[in-house]
Amino acid sequence: MVQNFNYVTTHNYIISFHRFKNAKFQKFAQSAFLQPRCLPLRAQRMLAQCAEPTPKAMPFGLSELRSTKTKKTTKPSSPSSTSPHAHQTLTLPQFLFMARKSSLLKQSLATIVVVLLIYAFLNTFLTPTTTAKLETALPSFSSASSISSDVFASRENQLNFPGKPVKVYLYDLPKRFTYGVIEHHSLARGGRPDEDVSKLKYPGHQHMGEWYLFKDLLKPESERFGSPVQKVLDPEEADFFYVPFFSSLSLIVNPARPASGSDKPLYSDEENQVALIEWLEEQVYWKRNNGRDHVIMASDPNALYKVIDKVKNSVLLVCDFGRLKEDQGSLVKDVIVPYSHRINTYSGDISVEDRNTLLFFMGNRFRKEGGKIRDLLFQLLENEEDVIIKHGTQSRESRRAASHGMHTSKFCLNPAGDTPSACRLFDSIVSLCVPVIVSDSIELPFEDVIDYRKIAIFVESNAALKPEFLVSMLRGITTERILEYQKELNEVSPIALYLGFDLPFLAVVFQVSFRFCSFSCF
Repeated sequence: MVQNFNYVTTHNYIISFHRFKNAKFQKFAQSAFLQPRCLPLRAQRMLAQCAEPTPKAMPFGLSELRSTKTKKTTKPSSPSSTSPHAHQTLTLPQFLFMARKSSLLKQSLATIVVVLLIYAFLNTFLTPTTTAKLETALPSFSSASSISSDVFASRENQLNFPGKPVKVYLYDLPKRFTYGVIEHHSLARGGRPDEDVSKLKYPGHQHMGEWYLFKDLLKPESERFGSPVQKVLDPEEADFFYVPFFSSLSLIVNPARPASGSDKPLYSDEENQVALIEWLEEQVYWKRNNGRDHVIMASDPNALYKVIDKVKNSVLLVCDFGRLKEDQGSLVKDVIVPYSHRINTYSGDISVEDRNTLLFFMGNRFRKEGGKIRDLLFQLLENEEDVIIKHGTQSRESRRAASHGMHTSKFCLNPAGDTPSACRLFDSIVSLCVPVIVSDSIELPFEDVIDYRKIAIFVESNAALKPEFLVSMLRGITTERILEYQKELNEVSPIALYLGFDLPFLAVVFQVSFRFCSFSCF
C-alpha cells in the first residue's frame, strides 16, 4: 500500500522486515546484536533463504519448484529428524551445527554470522552519532505520493533535517577526465573544437548517471539550502571524496565509423584510465586510506576494466555486478545505481484503455552468458497472440518504436542480457508498463527504500520457459491489479529515475554514507 511506503524510519532503517517470513528468524534478527539497521541486503537475503518463505513472497515459478523439492526430501517429524525444514525449530547453536554439515553453508553462513556480529557491535555501540546522522540523510515521507507533490517546490521544506549533513569533497580533476571526454566524443563525430568545453552538451546514453551526479555536486551552496549533502572545499572536513571521471562515456568516445579518414583513433580510453590512477595515487587523501573513502562511478559493466583492481577498495557506483569479480565488487561496499532511461516518458493517464498489447519486448535477441534466455523466450513467445517481441538494435528509429510499444502495452518483458540488468527496466517505469523481470541474478538500485514487488513481477527463468506459463499468468492478472502497479510505478519514478529531482542523488549519498559508517573500521 502507498501509505506504508516510507524511506527511512527509526525501526525500518535499511531492510523491510516483511522479507523475513519465519518467526524464528524475525526474533533472531531483532536481537540486541542484529537490529534492522545492521543487516546488509546481501546478508538479509542469505538469512531469508534459510527460512521457508510463504508462497506470496516468492517469485512466480519458485513455489512450484520448492514444493517439488519438499516432496522428495521431507520425512516424518521426529526429535532426530534431519529434514531440510527441521531448522525452523532449532536454536541458533543447532543451526550453526547443521551449517557445518554442508560445505556451502559452512563457508557462507558461518562467515555471515561472525561478520554481522562484529558489524552490529561496531555499528550499535561505537558509531551512534554517525548512525543518527544517516537516519536523516533521506527525507521520510508518510506516503510515496509525497514524492511527486508540491513539496518539491520548496527545498527548505523538503530537506530541512535536524541531523548534520553528509560532507562530500568533489575532486577538481584535470579536464581530460571530465569535459575533455565530452570534447573528444564530439570531435570524433565531426564536431568543432570549443574554447569553453564546459558549454559542451553531455551526449545522451544509458549511463548518464555520472553526468547527473557531477552536475548536482557542482551546484552552488545557495541552491543546496537545507540539503543533507554538503559540498566542502576543505578535504579535511570531508566524509568521503567523489571522483567525477566520466568512465562510461569514455568507453564510447570512439565511434564504430570515425568521422575522419584516419584509421587510428585520436582518443584512448585505456590511456585515460591509467592516467586517472596515476593522478589519484599522487593525492594525499587517496594514499591515506588507499582509496577506501573515495567514490567512483563505473555504471557501464566495462567501465574502468583495465584498472578495476586499482580502485576496488573504493565505493563503486555500478548498475550491476555482472562483469565484476567477487573481490572487485559487492553489495557490502558498493552501491547499485539506476540506468538513465532512453525512451520518452509516458504522459497519459493511469489506465489500460489504450494498452492493447499484453506483453512487449524490443531488443537484441542474441546475447552472451545469462542473456541466452532471450533467444529461448523469442522462440516461445513470438507467435503468441497479443504479444509483441522484436529484435532491435540501438538507434533513434528503434527507440521510437520501443516508446510506442511500451506506451501501448500492459506488461514489458525484462529478460537478462549480457549482464543481469538493463536500462529497459527504467524505460518500463517511465512508460507505466509493468516490468516482468526474468533475471535470476538481478540486483536493483535502492532496494532498501523501494519495494520492487509493488512495481514489478519477478519470474524464475525455469518457470518462464515453460510453454504457456508466462502468457497464462499475465492474462490472469486483473485490470484492477494492473492499475495498482501503474500507480506505484508513477510514485516511485522520482527515486528510481533521473527526472530532474534530487532523490536519486540523495539515495546514492545515503547508501554510500551508510557503508562508510558501518565498515570504516574494517
